[in-house]
Amino acid sequence: MLSPDQILFAAKIGFLPIRIWDVLDILIVGFLIYQLYKLLRGTIAYTIFAGLLLLYVVWWLVDRLNMDLLSAVLDQFVNVGVIILVIIFQQEIRRILLFLGNTAFKRQARILGTLIDSNFPQSHKKEKQVDALAGAMLRMSSRKTGALIVLAGNVRLDGLANQGVVLDAELSEVLLESIFQKESPLHDGAVIISSGKIHLASCVLPLSEKTDLPKSLGLRHRAAVGITEKANVVAFVVSEETGNISFALEGNLRRKLKEEELRKLLHEHFS
Repeated sequence: MLSPDQILFAAKIGFLPIRIWDVLDILIVGFLIYQLYKLLRGTIAYTIFAGLLLLYVVWWLVDRLNMDLLSAVLDQFVNVGVIILVIIFQQEIRRILLFLGNTAFKRQARILGTLIDSNFPQSHKKEKQVDALAGAMLRMSSRKTGALIVLAGNVRLDGLANQGVVLDAELSEVLLESIFQKESPLHDGAVIISSGKIHLASCVLPLSEKTDLPKSLGLRHRAAVGITEKANVVAFVVSEETGNISFALEGNLRRKLKEEELRKLLHEHFS
């Protein structure tokens, strides 16, 4: 009878036996490194991470070459390496944890939302609110009225959305358009929609630190990317220059949405 180790044995390269668990181990680590690369790509943190990685390689070589003095100096950095990583990459660590937690949570929330919507008349109200949001953004797009709308759901943005004016008003197409009119004192900033209401207007949001965003993008687009990097929310931007509508999620920007795409995204993310 075969032992458990023989059953899990996959192959042998020279003198090195390879088990199924070894292959799985490599695939998981490769996937995690790829996801880390995607999260850090285009940010200042990516350059810092490359520098730290180079420092660790140099430290390893110095240790192998028995260069005691230089090794002692580098040891001081390596010994506090974890603390340095946490301090420097606190925003990126937050994004990684959000990514890991949100993937499963969003699927469960959408399934639950579908069940609730199918059993209660609340779905009719949601449909009207989605129509109001889509209608307002499409009209502002046709008129090239700049706008930044954040769908926060039940997420609290304390400390991230600053200087906002509390409205707690029912969501309507007319109100959204009036807020972003150039003559309005509230137009210069973001609108936060929470629990189906226009909660805040004229909010100042954190800007993205990504370096690979197109230089043509203005502050609204950078703020949309920035807030979705730091919180589990989505954002829509209407460009004042082109009238194009963009969508931001988890620090990624999707541009030039068509009406069908806009409505689909609103149905997926509005709550």
